[in-house]
Amino acid sequence: MVRMLLAALLCFSALVAGLAHAQEAPAPADETPIVTESANDAAIEARLSGIYDQIDGLSGIEASVEQGVVTLSGTVTSQADAARAAAIAERLEGVVTVQERITRDLSIDTSLSPAIESLETSVQRGWEALPLVGLAIAVFLVIAFIGHLLAAWSGLWRRMTPNPFLAEIVAQAFRFVAIVVGLVTALNLVGATALMGAILGGAGVIGLAIGFAVRDTVENYISSIMLSLRQPFRANDHVRINEHEGKVVRLTSRATILMTLDGNHLRIPNATVFKAIILNYTRNPERRFDFALGVDAADDPIAAMATGIAAISALDFVLSDPKPDAIIETVGDSNIVLRFFAWVDQTESEFMKARSLAIRAAKDALETAGFTLPEPIYRLRFDQGGAPVSLPGKPAEPPARLKPVPVPDKAAEGEVLDVRPDEHISEKVEEERAQTGEKDLLDSRRPVE
Repeated sequence: MVRMLLAALLCFSALVAGLAHAQEAPAPADETPIVTESANDAAIEARLSGIYDQIDGLSGIEASVEQGVVTLSGTVTSQADAARAAAIAERLEGVVTVQERITRDLSIDTSLSPAIESLETSVQRGWEALPLVGLAIAVFLVIAFIGHLLAAWSGLWRRMTPNPFLAEIVAQAFRFVAIVVGLVTALNLVGATALMGAILGGAGVIGLAIGFAVRDTVENYISSIMLSLRQPFRANDHVRINEHEGKVVRLTSRATILMTLDGNHLRIPNATVFKAIILNYTRNPERRFDFALGVDAADDPIAAMATGIAAISALDFVLSDPKPDAIIETVGDSNIVLRFFAWVDQTESEFMKARSLAIRAAKDALETAGFTLPEPIYRLRFDQGGAPVSLPGKPAEPPARLKPVPVPDKAAEGEVLDVRPDEHISEKVEEERAQTGEKDLLDSRRPVE
């Protein structure tokens, strides 16, 4: 009980102290300016008249003040001048309110006079600024001309960059930087910094929009730069780019030119080449070929493999290291499929011809050794419930006479057995490179990737 009384007394004491503090606290200051006795109506009227006389366009305004109420009358040429006069009057100390009774003069002479005066002032200021503008133009032209001369110094940029394509890009970038520096310097001379910011901002927005519009072109251009730096292949290399195969003619700033094995020109965009899987047959001169032959299921596959390997090894164009080899690939329904492997030097032998003659040699060796190369066997089954099939009797035909095998011409046979590389496509590539003056980004002096 005593504790409850003490708590009530403490709360009452705190409440009384708070009320006393609130009564003693000073009242907040009124933000409205206090009208002093010195700010009388005559002083305000004189003050306003003097101000309006000093401002162009407000000299025709008359001000009358009574009990702090300002009444504005007269004529002005624009509504903006009337609003300006009222705003000036409201800022004076001692003004209670402003009554605006200003009329606008809509006569042609009065309305045209300010515009003509403003135009005359602008022309006069422009005439006075002509020497400065001329100096700014001269500075811009000098800086741009120096940048153009340095950008045209191709020997300098080629020594600084790894290839002519990149040297041209750096030169163009330097020329652009020189123009921007000259423009910024000229605008700073004439004090048009705000205009410079607007120009740069607008150029950035336009550049962003153009970048989105031609992003495929930009991607292809960047891919050209990367390919010129990486040098993934040489001219006249036999390559496969995705599903396209041929010999490289040149690498341009837009595309990679191939001559297919059929003698046709193939142009692949560099963006595709940069992201493609590239198979280069020329980089390593040694190349392996393989082929499959089937022997009868009753034959010994190991003996057949040995016979085929011996026949392939006897060919002059087949390399002894790595030596030929063979495997049993699969056992079919009526035969055993053997796969033979051998290596050739592509600089001395035509790959497809070598493979063709190796197949012939292995086939002849197997047949000579008594191995059978069986044909596919099909087993036909007839259901018992079916009607019997009767074939009309036919007299037995006499056995067909074997046609005599023509003796091949020695010259033609020699051409078939000649496995030397066919240089026709390579010669066409060299002829194309010599005749066309288009720039090639492939550089034989730089290392290949």
